[in-house]
Amino acid sequence: MQWSLDTTHAEVGFSVKHLMISTVKGRFKSFAGSGATNPDGTLKSVEMSIDTTSIDTNVAQRDEHLRSADFFDAANHPAMTFVSRSIVQQGSDVTIGGDLTIRGQTRAVTLTGEYAKPTKDPWGNQRAALSMSGKINRKDWGLVWNQILETGGLTVGEDVKLHVEVEAVAQAEALVGAA
Repeated sequence: MQWSLDTTHAEVGFSVKHLMISTVKGRFKSFAGSGATNPDGTLKSVEMSIDTTSIDTNVAQRDEHLRSADFFDAANHPAMTFVSRSIVQQGSDVTIGGDLTIRGQTRAVTLTGEYAKPTKDPWGNQRAALSMSGKINRKDWGLVWNQILETGGLTVGEDVKLHVEVEAVAQAEALVGAA
């Protein structure tokens, strides 16, 4: 079965250390995604495209800096993508290996979390949900800007924690032989 992301019931977020003492959280306000399940309802594939210009950390000046060439270079790389390559599922626990592309560079990542098998909503639609998290080193994708503090620490941490909460709606099956 094919699925489309319901962006009104989804969030793509991240967190990173600031000045080595606190954590800054942010999210992307614009993204799209799809997936597929096997006949038994288990997860088969996941794909997402995230609009890098939609970054939101609640600080306009910081968001502009993150869109700049120092970080996402959104003018030249307006989207980052994730495409699953392997899925291991035991009950609701799931591990997804896939390719994450940021700034035109693709690296393998592993996300772990929970998958809620399809259920019918009050309006008769089939829905499924996925909650995933993982950690990447931003420098692996060319996001290398930083400032060294007088104590020797960094202004922006290198490790970025990712968190994705999505709900998807089943797509109508294509009619075989339909005109």
